[in-house]
Amino acid sequence: MRAGLLDGQSRWSTPTPLRAPCHDWELIQVGNCGSGIETDAGWLVLTHGADPMRQYAIGALLIDLHQPEHVIADLADPLLEPDETERHGYVPNVVYSCGGLVHDGVLWLPYGAGDARVGFATIAVGTLIAAMASTRTPAPA
Repeated sequence: MRAGLLDGQSRWSTPTPLRAPCHDWELIQVGNCGSGIETDAGWLVLTHGADPMRQYAIGALLIDLHQPEHVIADLADPLLEPDETERHGYVPNVVYSCGGLVHDGVLWLPYGAGDARVGFATIAVGTLIAAMASTRTPAPA
């Protein structure tokens, strides 16, 4: 994934690398799932990843509110991956999302499964952020 330095208040400019695959569940592909969600702890960014068996899962990372080229924390394991009822469909072994929203401290995550069904997952934002491991490092060059 790539991020840019904030230009004013609402635009990103000058793309810089933000994230490369680093967990086994995202080794083949990693990308974002919609716009970041502003929280007190940082920008919550939902991600998707594919493992070597081409199973897609949803993860999350947290980036600095004022220096978005810095990843603060991420989940080592997927936030959501296909369960037994979601493994089959037009595209098997896939869960994906185009973003979530926060209401009353809860992340609501609509997602597609196998290109055949839709679902909703929820988690308290505080619980999600607490589950992330600190990775406070500069963005890759």
